[in-house]
Order: sequence, then structure tokens, then C-alpha cells
Amino acid sequence: MKFKYLALALAITSMSLTACGDKKSAGNVIKIAASAPLTGSSADAGADHNNGAQLAVDEINAKGGVEINGVKHTLELVSEDDGGDPKQGATVAQKIVDNQDISAVIAHYNSGVTKVAQPLYATRNLVTLTISTNPELTAKAVKGSKGETLLYRMDAHDAQQGPALASYAHDKGLNKIAILDDATTYGKGLADEVEGKAKSLGMTLVSHASVNDKTTDFKGVLSEIKHAGADTIMWGGYDSAGATLVKQARELGMNTVFLMPDGVCTQNYKTLAGANADGSICSATGIPLSDMKDGADFSARYEKRFPGLKVQSYSPYTYDAVLTLVAAIKKANSAEPAKIAAAMKGISATGMSGNIAFDDATGERKDSFITISEVKNMVSTTVAKITK
Repeated sequence: MKFKYLALALAITSMSLTACGDKKSAGNVIKIAASAPLTGSSADAGADHNNGAQLAVDEINAKGGVEINGVKHTLELVSEDDGGDPKQGATVAQKIVDNQDISAVIAHYNSGVTKVAQPLYATRNLVTLTISTNPELTAKAVKGSKGETLLYRMDAHDAQQGPALASYAHDKGLNKIAILDDATTYGKGLADEVEGKAKSLGMTLVSHASVNDKTTDFKGVLSEIKHAGADTIMWGGYDSAGATLVKQARELGMNTVFLMPDGVCTQNYKTLAGANADGSICSATGIPLSDMKDGADFSARYEKRFPGLKVQSYSPYTYDAVLTLVAAIKKANSAEPAKIAAAMKGISATGMSGNIAFDDATGERKDSFITISEVKNMVSTTVAKITK
């Protein structure tokens, strides 16, 4: 009987060791969080944001994953919906912080959400790569426990984008500008940048009004702008509202040129606005997909992975964000947040958007620039590239 119980004990011990071995093997996973608005008016852009990161994760895993200390690890993307709302974003950020398995973050699409979320991520030394463009985000970002930079921007910012839009419009001979924004951190901040540059160029500011990001009826304010004789309207906001704005302007018989920033000039904007989008002057905080060396191939891979969806504007940059984080993980030889943060200093990578490197002190991307395009027949054609 003793031998029987001994045999049983050995068998149980063996099973336990095997189970532990399987658990350890299954635990060789590096988790990266990605958060954007997957619901609401910016859901198309939010899905594009997270999908770009997911595509990179899938392709890296298909090539064998990431090696740390001689052990292969797979990547896992933890995708979250922040609704484009700062309150919801703060809740999501705390959820990410509470998940001790998450090593880094790619977030957020909306500047207002990044503003409230980044200080939470900093409590756990989580590096955050963002495409949010408000200049104050990096300037006021919370540092790590040892003074490390934790927030890095994958594209240019609005202190570059706003002046570029105004300068291009001025060079086109447009001089009477009306500015309308949605009162968000992104929209109002960008509109203020356009106003400042327009005034310095001697352009006439007809008006600068704010609505809110839920506004769907712009005809009252548009009628006032029409009566004032503006030849240009700058919209500080996002794509769905921008499409509604330009459609209602055309319904009022307005031939005004629209200046549209990166949050507007997406495929979704052109689809919703249709022919009304023609003539829009658009800015992008980097290189557009059409100008990327492997843009067509990326688009094909994206559409195969996400049937029925097309690249908006942001997925190449969140794709590159994953590549950048993987470079930092390899450099650190660790998935620990603090070690990744240390490894980000001097990091470099190559992605869809070109060579990726940052100012170590500010977290701003080096060699960033603004691309200006014009929309005709639903196609955006690059007409200018404006550096710092």
C-alpha cells in the first residue's frame, strides 16, 4: 500500500511539474496595451489606430516573436475602447495600469484622453507611444521614477501642423479666414495655432467660434461666416463632424475653401462628405500612406487581416509604434516597464513612416514634418511638405 501511495504521489508530482512547465511556457507573452475610440463618432479612426498595432503584433509573432534571455516570447495586444472621452479614457488607463502583465502602451487617438491617461501610466513607468498631436502633451508629460521620458510622439504636433495649414492657405492667396473648433483639447489647441499664424501673416480673421464635439447642425454659424465673406474656413475637430460641416456649407451655396487637419482628412471623411470634400486642403502629421515606399503592400496586408476595412491614416504609425517598442524590448533584454523606459533613450527603428528616432528629453520625433494635400475626386494628392 505504501508503494501504491508513493507511486500515486510521484504521479501527481510529475503531473504538477508538467503543468507548471506548460504554464511557464504559456506565460512567455509580452503584453502591450492599445487604446482608442472603438465606439462613437471617431470609431473608424480608433479601429484603424488599434488595428495597425494588431497587424504588427501578428506579423512579428508569425516570424517567431521576440527573444528575451534566449527565450522566445509572443506578443499580445490588449485592445481597449476609450470612447474618445477623457472620463472613459481615465477608467481604461487605470485598468491598464492595474494589469501588471502589461509592459507598454500605444495610446491614445484623442489628445484630451492622452492628457488624463499619461500621468496614470507614469505611476507604473509605462512607456506610452502616441499619435495625439497637442503640443502640451509631451511638454507636460509626467516622467518616470528615475526621470526617464515616458511619453513619445510618433508624428508631428499641432504647433507645426496649424502654422503649416495657415501658411499654405496664405500662399494660395486665401486671406479672409473663419475658424471653428469643437472645444476639445485637440480641436481648440489646433485652431488656436492656425489663428496665431494667420494673424502673423496678415490674414483677416473673420471669426473664431467654438461648438462642441457633439454638434451636428452648423448652419447657424455657417450663415454668419457666409455673411462675413470668408474665403476660407478652418475646422478644428474630427472627421465625422468635418464631413457634416462641409456638406452643410455646400447646401448653403458656400464655395469656401476648407482647411482640414489630420483628424479630419481620413478616408472616412472623404466617404462621408463625398464630392463635397473636393477642394479641401488637408494636413497630415507625417507621410501619408500613398507616399510610403511600401504603402500599397501595407494596405493589401491590412485589408486581408481586417476584411471590409481600409486604412484611414493612423495604422501605419501604430504599426511602427509596435516595431519601436520591440526594438526597446530587445535592447533592454526585458519586458519590465522600467527597463523598457531606460532602453527608449537613443532608440531607433525603421518602419512604414521611415526612420524612427526621438529627442530623448522631450519625446518628440526627430525630423518630423507636415504633409499638405488637396482632395479631388475622393483622392488626396500631396502638394507640399513642410518641415519644422
